[in-house]
Amino acid sequence: MRIGIIGAGLIAGTLTRRLTALGHEVRVANSRDPETLADLAAETGATAVWAKEAAQDADLVVLSIPQKNTPDLPEGVVASRKPGAPVVETNNYYPQQRDGRIDAIEDGTPESVWVSQQLGTPVYKAFNGIYWEHLLNRGRPRGEAGRIALPVAGADGPGKETVLALVDDLGFDPVDAGPLEESWRQQPGTPVYGTDLDADGVRAALAAAPPERPAEFSA
Repeated sequence: MRIGIIGAGLIAGTLTRRLTALGHEVRVANSRDPETLADLAAETGATAVWAKEAAQDADLVVLSIPQKNTPDLPEGVVASRKPGAPVVETNNYYPQQRDGRIDAIEDGTPESVWVSQQLGTPVYKAFNGIYWEHLLNRGRPRGEAGRIALPVAGADGPGKETVLALVDDLGFDPVDAGPLEESWRQQPGTPVYGTDLDADGVRAALAAAPPERPAEFSA
């Protein structure tokens, strides 16, 4: 697939490395000049581009940036992807640690629903609760004991199937976490976040998630 990645932090950089290793054509961008990604491009074979170019003709787009920076993205930043191509967002809202207060999220809008509203397009929430080194090193073949599972929330259909299949290709058991409105079940502070559970464990953790936002992850 042609995959556009907007962001070059730990998760985005890890996905750039893993996805190019799987043979995907990756275009990666950050908030600065593409030349600032020259080392990552040379290491992986990815193409460094401006943010507004990352999604061009992409079969899938990954957005992985600090939550507070989402409204600052260029208008229509993912609009040039192929029709129906899914947009995956890995963001987390850390009001005390990084992002400051975002009123809509504090008032109960799930983080990924808010991101979708900022972009003006549906998104899928995935890769937000796994430590980057585990994403880099702990993928295992399908069926192998101890395989980590990752939840994917978003609308049913071909887009979700594409994201679930990509999680599997990366070496993790994909778990359908329901619609985007239920994505709060995998936000920071929930039972599934950062726990490296298997598929049954992920399903149980999602079901056990309380709707209240933990104090640690509230403004």
